Amino acid sequence: MKRKLQIAALMAISLLSACSGDRKDTETATTVNEKPRVKIALVTDRPVDQTQEYTATVEAEVTNNIAPSSPVRIENIYVEVGDRVAKGQKLVQMDAANLKQLKLQLDNQRAEFNRVDELYKVGGVSKSEWEASKMAMDVRETSYKNMLENTALLSPVQGIVTARNYDNGDMYSGAMPVLTVQQIIPVKLMINVSEIYFTQVKKGQPVKIKVDVYGDEEFEGTVNLVYPTINPATRTFPVEVRVANRDMKIRPGMFARVTLNFGTLRHVVAPDLAIEKQSGSGERYVFVYTEGRVYRRVVELGRRMGDEYELISGVENNSRVVIAGQSRLLDGIEVEVEQ
Repeated sequence: MKRKLQIAALMAISLLSACSGDRKDTETATTVNEKPRVKIALVTDRPVDQTQEYTATVEAEVTNNIAPSSPVRIENIYVEVGDRVAKGQKLVQMDAANLKQLKLQLDNQRAEFNRVDELYKVGGVSKSEWEASKMAMDVRETSYKNMLENTALLSPVQGIVTARNYDNGDMYSGAMPVLTVQQIIPVKLMINVSEIYFTQVKKGQPVKIKVDVYGDEEFEGTVNLVYPTINPATRTFPVEVRVANRDMKIRPGMFARVTLNFGTLRHVVAPDLAIEKQSGSGERYVFVYTEGRVYRRVVELGRRMGDEYELISGVENNSRVVIAGQSRLLDGIEVEVEQ
């Protein structure tokens, strides 16, 4: 009797094990055969502005260092940093002792030439003597004009004082200019543009500029100068952009972003949710849905526009791309589309 009970128990355990195995096999098969669920979106082509952004530092149109040609004592500085100055305005008065001495010498030389000139008219001196006296007077006049320019220092441009390196009474040493004056109407920016755009950048072409200090405020500029050669090391060419800056809001040294527009092209535009990145590389790809399956397509990205990307290549117009559920996808796999 006891043996019969043991046999019955073993048969029950075997039966339960078989049932359990069948259930696991069924669950495994169900898991393997379950199709990944995805969401898809239709993508189409449309005109896309072909823009490129460059960074630059604002520069003054002209920078003038105000200083005499030789060491001399500074008598008076009439302006401070930040002052606006007009062209021809007197900025600095240097010590005039040497100028006064040179003026006396010039006056004496003029008087001497006038005496020689009168004698020459009546034949009292030779032409060579007249020419020598005339040359001596001209040399004195040139020296006096040069000294005058280096005694009363004038601004050569309309601008703003951006540096003052001396005080009244200091001896100008020549190490630094007395003042620096910068013309900031207009200002300029230098950018380096890829050689592929060499034929598309033209003088006078409009440009958009944003300065970090002013957030999203845009300023109008134009291409002022296109350099005629390509840098073989960087494969770029320099372009000078000019901004009118009539309100003088933009100042030298500010960080700016320059945007050039090279027209429009029709390209497919896709949601950024569709773009995947290959681990370990910079490759980007999407999954394109066709007749119940998805196919991996490598894409070349263009501009990012909000939550969308311009696709330069890789996806055709009116394609349907996966925007959710990519984690379980393989190339060519069958999927179920969520409505």
